[in-house]
Amino acid sequence: MTTIKHFMIFAGACMLLLSCSKKDDGQPGGGSSYTGAPVETNPANTNYSPAFAGQTRINGTATTTPFQATAITSNLTKPWGIAALPDGRLLITEKAGVMRLVTSTGTVSNPITGIPDVNADGQGGLLGLCLDPQFATNKMVYWVFSEDVAGGTVTSVAKGKLSSDEASIENATVIYRAEPAANSTLHYGGRILFGATGNLLVSTGERSILSTRPLAQSVSGALGKIIRITTEGGAAAGNPSFTGTNPIPQLYSIGHRNPQGLALHPTTGDLWQSEHGPRGGDELNRVQAGANYGWPTITYGIEYDGDPIGNPPIQAKDGMQQPVYYWDPVISPSGMTFYKGNNMPEWQNNLFICALSGKHIARLIIENNRVVAEERLLTGENQRFRDITQTSDGTLYAITDEGKLYKIKRQ
Repeated sequence: MTTIKHFMIFAGACMLLLSCSKKDDGQPGGGSSYTGAPVETNPANTNYSPAFAGQTRINGTATTTPFQATAITSNLTKPWGIAALPDGRLLITEKAGVMRLVTSTGTVSNPITGIPDVNADGQGGLLGLCLDPQFATNKMVYWVFSEDVAGGTVTSVAKGKLSSDEASIENATVIYRAEPAANSTLHYGGRILFGATGNLLVSTGERSILSTRPLAQSVSGALGKIIRITTEGGAAAGNPSFTGTNPIPQLYSIGHRNPQGLALHPTTGDLWQSEHGPRGGDELNRVQAGANYGWPTITYGIEYDGDPIGNPPIQAKDGMQQPVYYWDPVISPSGMTFYKGNNMPEWQNNLFICALSGKHIARLIIENNRVVAEERLLTGENQRFRDITQTSDGTLYAITDEGKLYKIKRQ
């Protein structure tokens, strides 16, 4: 096992890296002043100007409470999603189409059977998952996967019951398919969680290829969207109305690229979302019902070959939301969670985002719906962090593409 220890920073260093919090003045981004240098030191891919101060390369901070991060197993195979069971164990998806249970000490179960076939090519496979709020009694599990259908592949949502012996998923049923299908194995999105009203929020990608990219702006399909559905797959009551041709009723927000992170703020209940940009332009958004987040019309990124996106390229447009925060160069943000435990009070309500190409866990301090400080954790592990969750005792658990599961808690 690998163990990392983070020791208390002396007061003098603390003054250099972060300042004491001031009373919140109610202004966006205001209320606290952090004086550490921005954690990103590499040059940006573009010379685009942010829409407001602090939208990118915010000041750095550093955790002062000693904590340790331990790799409790490396026996997973390309894990993608992680959810905490009421008893502290973890249910984990693996890209090839397997679910496993893992204990808090790193014991990994045999594969759980009964999962529908996935298309694991490219970025596809068995993706995000969540547990029913009543899981302790009904044992229901919900997950996202890439599915072969006529015309290509789709991002699909399924549900099933974990058997009493925990060896299989019973009565697995596909409840929703994000159409249209595409001949692509990229940009499935793939996160899922329960909202406050008992409905499911699901992120879908725009499937990357140039023929489907514009569909992120189309209200007649489910590509490049956050959708809000019932546990039976129908449109949730109270979904926003969208103007345009033949809007589908499951839409919650539009204009997303490849959204791989979803989390609810512990105190406000707001939905936050992270998504992959192209070269530059990774985004963190606070998702509002009925809003348009701009892709591909506006972006802070460029094509992978260096060409601009759009003619001319623009970063802002009326009727389209600005990201709360963006990264250039990219960190490839994936799964994320807000911290709400007592194990690390210093982290209360901070957002933790897994970075794939960035190979770290980003800790963001958010005040008044603005990022006011950023820290990079576990940078020395050289791992592509894919998803993160928290158990009821305030411990964080993070999985990596390389097959590791990290336990992060106060020392």
